Amino acid sequence: VQLQASGGGLVQAGGSLRLSCVATGTILRINEMAWYRQPPGQQREWVAAIRGGEISRYLDSVKGRFTISTDSAKMTVYLQMNNLKSEDTGVYYCNADVVHDSSLEGYPFWGQGTQVTVSS
Repeated sequence: VQLQASGGGLVQAGGSLRLSCVATGTILRINEMAWYRQPPGQQREWVAAIRGGEISRYLDSVKGRFTISTDSAKMTVYLQMNNLKSEDTGVYYCNADVVHDSSLEGYPFWGQGTQVTVSS
């Protein structure tokens, strides 16, 4: 199973970006998909997650600005980021809890990360 993230870039404060992450490989079921980020010099933190394509939750600091969604047919998760702030700067990673074998257990997989830089 591989996750490929894209969509990062440089944007001014108040602007928007849309991140995408597609999962490929032997996938029987995706239980949950999520986005994490790692600000410069800080530890990786959870940002948002979505389960079953409908149940979403968010880090308090991004509520009302970020929206996570999925396209199950395309095995893709998106993160629409609006009203970006300088503190949103970091490397964004996608994560998926994937059932990929007969054990029917979910395993975590990570994408390679995409850089988001918000200039003030």
